Amino acid sequence: MRSKGWAVALGGLAAVSLAATIPLSVLAHLVGDGVVALVIGVPCMAVGFVVARRQPRNPLGWLFLVIAIFLFVPTAGGDYAYLDYVLGHHLPFAAAGLAVDQLWIEGLALFIVVILLFPDGRLPSRFWRWALRAWFAIFAVLLIVLALATGDALAAHPVRVDSTGGLTAVDNPTGWFAVVQHGCLLVLLVLSVSFIGRQVLSWRRSSGERRQQLKWLASGATVSIVGLVLAVVFATSSNSIATVGQWIGTFGWFGLAALPVSIGVAILRYRLYEIDRIISRTLAYALVTGLLIGVYAGVVLLATDVLSLSSPVAVAASTLAAAALFSPLRRRVQRIVDRRFNRTRYNADRTVAAFAARLKDAVDVTAVRDDLAGVVQQTLEPAHVSVWETAGDGHGLPGASART
Repeated sequence: MRSKGWAVALGGLAAVSLAATIPLSVLAHLVGDGVVALVIGVPCMAVGFVVARRQPRNPLGWLFLVIAIFLFVPTAGGDYAYLDYVLGHHLPFAAAGLAVDQLWIEGLALFIVVILLFPDGRLPSRFWRWALRAWFAIFAVLLIVLALATGDALAAHPVRVDSTGGLTAVDNPTGWFAVVQHGCLLVLLVLSVSFIGRQVLSWRRSSGERRQQLKWLASGATVSIVGLVLAVVFATSSNSIATVGQWIGTFGWFGLAALPVSIGVAILRYRLYEIDRIISRTLAYALVTGLLIGVYAGVVLLATDVLSLSSPVAVAASTLAAAALFSPLRRRVQRIVDRRFNRTRYNADRTVAAFAARLKDAVDVTAVRDDLAGVVQQTLEPAHVSVWETAGDGHGLPGASART
């Protein structure tokens, strides 16, 4: 009962901070930041609440609730401070909002702990328990250093705020703060890579349901990494593709929502048998998206810098080229990905295609019937196959029934 109460309390805090984030983002004209926090935070809040109530001893549910709070509270605080320091509204406690605004990235860093503890929160050896303790120790040092730097920046007169509403001294660290922060981040990065490596080794040794769960984790992590790379690469776009780059960068953050969703599905063990298809589709669309973005940017740069065309013409030409390439590129990439990651579907498609080619020249009904039964058995692997013939205009037409 106590665990359920804590789940309700943390979920309520996340919901209240979410309710404050939406109107503040609109008033501060920072709707993009609010939408990013909403898209990432709502899945974390929902998955965390469900897992915390159903499996209170699994720390992943509590971690997701904390991550959601770390996303909503800093976003709301940052938007509140933006109204005061940038837009000129005189609001009380604006400095507090500016202080909590710095915790957004730290909340995202907790995702790596979720990956290490997946799926049940248990670590197999003392080594990994000590590694996790070291990670949290460095993370605590980073939070303390961040608090000290934030306090110094808020004590300065005037308080220096950059164009995004963050503290200049924190967003662009210098001196002792830069040295300590970069050192902590480097150690955290090394530990984080080792956490991911631990799950890779676990996947190679796993089987059955555990292997399917790890496939869900891998699919969500892949989408999140691709989205994070797009967000970072296009965050500082310039020239003629600045606006498009900013939109791509914003949507790139949405990919981080795939991690809590995939982990929630894997923990709750819902329809794990479909993960091979989801992985193949995820990889295919991720590759197609990357290729089309490259084509789009390349055509824009070629048209504006080499052919000296106007920006609207370049954007229109790039859009048409990307739209024309989407379908053929998706089919080709899907076949390549299926051949490697969804072999069952790839083999089934080849078997059906070969049967269709043989059927064109078939004249013997008995041979067609036997061939059809063999194809059904090979592709669907049912427990029982029966084939019957129906009379039409004097020719037997084969039919098939399969029972699994």
